[in-house]
Amino acid sequence: MAIKVKKKMVPSSRYGLKCPNVMNAEYITIHNTANDAAAENEINYMINNTSSTSYHFAVDDEEVIQAIPLDRNAWHSGDGTNGTGNRKSIAIEICYSESGGARYKAAEKLAIQFVAQLLKERGWGVDRVRKHQDWNGKYCPHRILGEGRWNSFKAAIEKELKAIVGKTSSSEPKKTTSATTPKKKASKKVYKLPTGIFKVKAPLMKGDAVRRIQEALAALYFYPDKGAINNGIDGYYGPKTANAVSRFQMMHGLTPDGIYGPKTKAKLEALLK
Repeated sequence: MAIKVKKKMVPSSRYGLKCPNVMNAEYITIHNTANDAAAENEINYMINNTSSTSYHFAVDDEEVIQAIPLDRNAWHSGDGTNGTGNRKSIAIEICYSESGGARYKAAEKLAIQFVAQLLKERGWGVDRVRKHQDWNGKYCPHRILGEGRWNSFKAAIEKELKAIVGKTSSSEPKKTTSATTPKKKASKKVYKLPTGIFKVKAPLMKGDAVRRIQEALAALYFYPDKGAINNGIDGYYGPKTANAVSRFQMMHGLTPDGIYGPKTKAKLEALLK
């Protein structure tokens, strides 16, 4: 029996923040939530907050709720404005992930069934399923990874897919040529970024200079902090900021050491012009 999807869509007036780009999806990305909220609560919060962070579906132990059309992108993978995860993958949040337990197990089971259904509908194989970590290195889906079950999670999807469609063949997307949609500039705002070296140490670096770095990373979608006020922009150069800097460096050919130095500053400024 097909899983019914409840729709609670982001209003078009919020597309500019939550899902600004037309998308032709090529992958499905799996996330674990950072709390124990139900799917409807997750969706309501995502739609109404001021963060750009977004996702297509939330799945709990009872239902699947969709919030963003599948032909529009969502900001969920932390791999930048034009990253494949953000621009070409369908985001699925599995609820009740913080504490685990029976509700989480039921939510994960429903998510497995739903992912298999999506794969069938699109004629895809399980090779199209990715974890958040694949796109930007973040430890997510944290519960599945922490329990060492990513391979078995994918195997369960494959088993479900085989049961409903009878095949699990590879369906990797063909590489596109350079004649694609031109890149969109991340932001028209002019960022006057600070010079110097910032790194995590005691006491933590803090102040307006750090805030400008965080704002610049957020403009490029490397600094979303789900559930945090103002995307977690707080002026403190702590582990979260260092992690965002490291992910930015990794995606742009720099040494991913989490230290904001001259090369990182120059690359940030070039991308924000």
